[in-house]
Amino acid sequence: MKPSYTLLVMVFILGAAAQAQVAPATTGPAGFPVSGTLRYDLRYTQTAQFYGGPQGDSQSSIVSGDLAYANSSHKRPFALMYSGGDMWNITGGSGETGVFQHLSASQGIVGRKWTLNFSDNVGYMPQAPTTGFSGIPGVGDLPSQPTQPVQPVLTLNTRSVDNTAIANFSHSLGPATSLSAGGSYEILRFPDGNGLEDNQWQVNGQINRRLNAHNSIFAQYAYSRSTYPDNTITMDTQSALFGYTRTWSRRFKTSVSAGPEWDKITGIEINLLPLPPSTSSGLTVNASANYEIKSMTATLGYFQGTSGGAGVLESLGTHNKDLSGGLSRQFGRNLTLSASGAYMRTQALISGLALELGSAQPGGVTNGVYGGVAATRRLGRYITIFANYTATEQSSSSALPTNAISGLSQVIGFGIGYSPREMHLRK
Repeated sequence: MKPSYTLLVMVFILGAAAQAQVAPATTGPAGFPVSGTLRYDLRYTQTAQFYGGPQGDSQSSIVSGDLAYANSSHKRPFALMYSGGDMWNITGGSGETGVFQHLSASQGIVGRKWTLNFSDNVGYMPQAPTTGFSGIPGVGDLPSQPTQPVQPVLTLNTRSVDNTAIANFSHSLGPATSLSAGGSYEILRFPDGNGLEDNQWQVNGQINRRLNAHNSIFAQYAYSRSTYPDNTITMDTQSALFGYTRTWSRRFKTSVSAGPEWDKITGIEINLLPLPPSTSSGLTVNASANYEIKSMTATLGYFQGTSGGAGVLESLGTHNKDLSGGLSRQFGRNLTLSASGAYMRTQALISGLALELGSAQPGGVTNGVYGGVAATRRLGRYITIFANYTATEQSSSSALPTNAISGLSQVIGFGIGYSPREMHLRK
């Protein structure tokens, strides 16, 4: 039996077994080794992909699932979220296939006046991630949250592994002032050798001042360094941000910060001759808005600044402008509608192709837009049905590689899932 079909049979056997064990109430058994809340979903999806450019059209089947757990400790909060699955082609030979995985875990330690938090995000993708927590369009998983994309250019049939570890510490200096510091380390790898790999680490420090019940200001300094395993080039970035946060009500909150940014790229060689460091400066911006009521959540985010580059652009450093948003609305107890989308504008600070041709010139501009809508309907206590649509369009002023999305690509998905209500576990 094909491994994908074996996995499908196992998923629904486990779902049936779980249904027999889960009581109608949402409270789990007492005496469980851990306490907190647990939620999981199992799904079978069929998708139709209409890809622009040389990718062609195809139809696929997907077996996937989500798992989310959060403990009930206020002093040692822990959260775990997983999404993954397997997909295979039914018709067409150029569609996405293979396993995809995304795991996020965080652990907090809360003191009387301080908080320490560790988190890790790791993903294995057959393409550049877009909508949903899994990053794979069509699977019917959780709506995505606005974030700066890991890969600046959207691709298909490009396996990648990304891992980001983050540590943050905050300390209260009084009723209105606090200090925080943090650091992160990220790696991006392409097992098939069809992308630019990089390592990036960052440190930052921030001071926050609450002016009153609704207004706060903050200042932040950040430093990051990107290195590339395949060459000796290093990119250093420094930024100084000054920000303002406004709490308009219990439901609506906004934050905006902006400041200067300085970039320096060293280790550039042309025809074995080293060049002086390449320096540049600009404006970095971070902005967000969040609105939440009992039945609806809306988010909007904007980022402008530089990153280490990496991905299929083969560029050494990129300047990004990313606008993203998400909306989720629940109607009654059984129907949920959601939408998410983003616009990304990416320009290479130094094109890898330019270096090969003997110059250190900026690369072209790539514009990408994607959006998705989804509907989920609960049938009875455990079964859900869903349908979704995702559209992606990408263009560039320079030639894109064959594995990059070119023109308009569309994915239509529908499926059925086993989705029990959240369980509350007790020790």
